[in-house]
Parts: sequence; structure tokens; C-alpha cells
Amino acid sequence: MVQNIYVGLDVHARTVVASARHGDTGEMWERYFPADNELVTEWVCSLPGVPQVVYEAGPTGYGLARTLITRGVHCVVAAPSKLLPAPGNKVKTDIRDARHLSTLLSVGAVTAVRIPTVDEEIARDLSRAREDARQDLTRAKHRVSKLFLRHGVTWDKDSAWTKQHVGWLARYRFGDPVLDMVVDTMVGQVLEALQRRDQLDKQIHEYAMNSVWTPVVIALGCLRGVSVITGFGLATEIGEWTRFSATSIGAYVGLIPSEHSSGESRHHGGITKTGNGHARILLVESAWHHRPTYRRTSPVLQKRWAKAPQRLVEHGHHANTRLHRMWVGFDKRGKNTALANAAVARELAGFCWDLATMTGEPS
Repeated sequence: MVQNIYVGLDVHARTVVASARHGDTGEMWERYFPADNELVTEWVCSLPGVPQVVYEAGPTGYGLARTLITRGVHCVVAAPSKLLPAPGNKVKTDIRDARHLSTLLSVGAVTAVRIPTVDEEIARDLSRAREDARQDLTRAKHRVSKLFLRHGVTWDKDSAWTKQHVGWLARYRFGDPVLDMVVDTMVGQVLEALQRRDQLDKQIHEYAMNSVWTPVVIALGCLRGVSVITGFGLATEIGEWTRFSATSIGAYVGLIPSEHSSGESRHHGGITKTGNGHARILLVESAWHHRPTYRRTSPVLQKRWAKAPQRLVEHGHHANTRLHRMWVGFDKRGKNTALANAAVARELAGFCWDLATMTGEPS
């Protein structure tokens, strides 16, 4: 008979606390380890039975899970937000957390997250580094513009942050040596962040068009607002699109309304903002591009369509038309633009799923 051993691990940066329980006899084994994947794996494999392991997803990543799986051990990484709390438990310690995880695993009450491959994690890091650089650039620009505004100096032309504008900022002198030094430092931060963002953009373009994600990136490029950078980000964040459907992917990226209902009372709130935050940001920003008038002859769109199969182009055209019609309807009704954009982003997520899953179908 198969003797299952249920192992719960409480994993931290420097320590791992393990609690294993025999599925039939209830016998328990508990150990404290340094953060050494090989050491933990050796102990798990030495248990008298067939071990099944669980630990919570967190900042320590998936290295331990990959090591265990490589050794043939069944290991799942639990979604922390879906774990059932221990009722009446007012004392929280590492060993109690490990015991609770092993109990949940034994009764099948663990919701597992997908473990990405090493290549997927590297690609995600590249995409997220670009998003971090964009945010750093935005903050640096705001600091400079607000400094000038506080001192009563404004740019008298419409286009801001052009080469002309940045050159004017770098040359402007207030006449105070300390303030001028501050301006030079802050403008230098803008230029440094801009250079870093451009370097990452170049790296992403090269990597995205010569990788396993290339077909999905080309397919997603049939949609307005989904450039190579956005398509690459969505492709790496979602990973296996077949895990979802056109409707469930909106929940994964946190774009469905929250709900509080009891009895006859039913109330919908803002979007849940659960799941993959980076993918949600990309979808929300792309959704704004569908508000202006849709022109099929857009040079940017035509350039991306030229790389895609005709069936994907036609589906992308249908999606662009529908998403723009949604915006037109919301604007006519005077809908709050932020709420309208969230609804369009949710619909856009479904069309992204359609196109991404179509890449695996025969032409």
C-alpha cells in the first residue's frame, strides 16, 4: 500500500521549518533547516513513504519546488490568498504554519499556483525591469517639473519632455549655485532613467522577436495598444494561456467587479485587483488606446499586421472594432472614464486570450 507523507514547509530567506505527517498513522516528523534546497530535499526523500510537499508562494521564489520536482517529489506551491485559516488559532509560529500546511494538503484544500520555468522567470524579470524603469522615469520627470513650478518657472510650449524641452531644462539657471546644482542632479536622473528605459526597450524587442514567445507577441500585436513590449509582458506573465478561458482570464488579472451580497442585498464594488498586477497594468494602459477613432489604415497597426497570419489579423480587426464601440457607448452614456476603461480592459483580456490560443491552431 502507498503510504502518503504530507509535508508542510514554512520557507523564509534564511530558514525552512518542516512538518511531515503520516497520512494513516498520524506520526509526525519536524525539522528546522537553513535555507538550503538540497538539504531540505534530502530530508524529504528520506521520509518512510511517498512524500507530498507544499509551501506558500512568496519572495523566496520557486527554486525549492524545482529541486524537489527534479528528485521526483510531488510538490505544490500554494496561493497564500486561497489558504484556509486555522479556526480559533491565536498563536502564529513557523512550526504551526508548517503543520497547518501539511493538514490542508492532506485534505486537498490547497490551491496551487503554476510554477514557471527558469526561462519564463528571466523573461518576466526583463519585462518588469522595463516597467520599473518607466515608473522611475515618470517620478523623475514629476520631481523636475514640480521643482520648476514651485519657483514660478513654466515651459511655454505645448509639447513637454521633448529633446527641446529637456535641453531647456538642462540649460536653465536660477542664479543660485545650490539650486542650480539640485536642478542638474534631478535632470541627470531623468536622462539616466530615459537611457535605462531605452536600453531595456531595445533588449525586449530583440528577445521578444527571437524566442518561444514570438508567435504570441505577433498575435497580440494585432490589437491596438499592444506593442511588442506590451505583448511580451502579457505573454511572459500569463505563460500557459490554455489554463484560462476568455471569461476567466479577467478574474486572474483582477479586472472583475468585487461583490458583497447577503440575502436580498447585492452590491458590486470596484475591481478586485487580485492576481497578476503587472498584466493588469499592461491591459489597463492598452485599453485607453481603443478610445480614439479606430482607423484600420494606421501605419503602426499595418506594420504589425504584416507579420501576422490573415486569420489573426481579421480577428484583431473585429476586436478593435468592438472595443472602440464599447468606448463610444460609454462616452455617450457619460460613464466614468476610469470605470469604462476597466470594463474595456476586461474585454481586451478576453480578446488577448483568443489570439494567444489561436497561435497553436493550424492555419
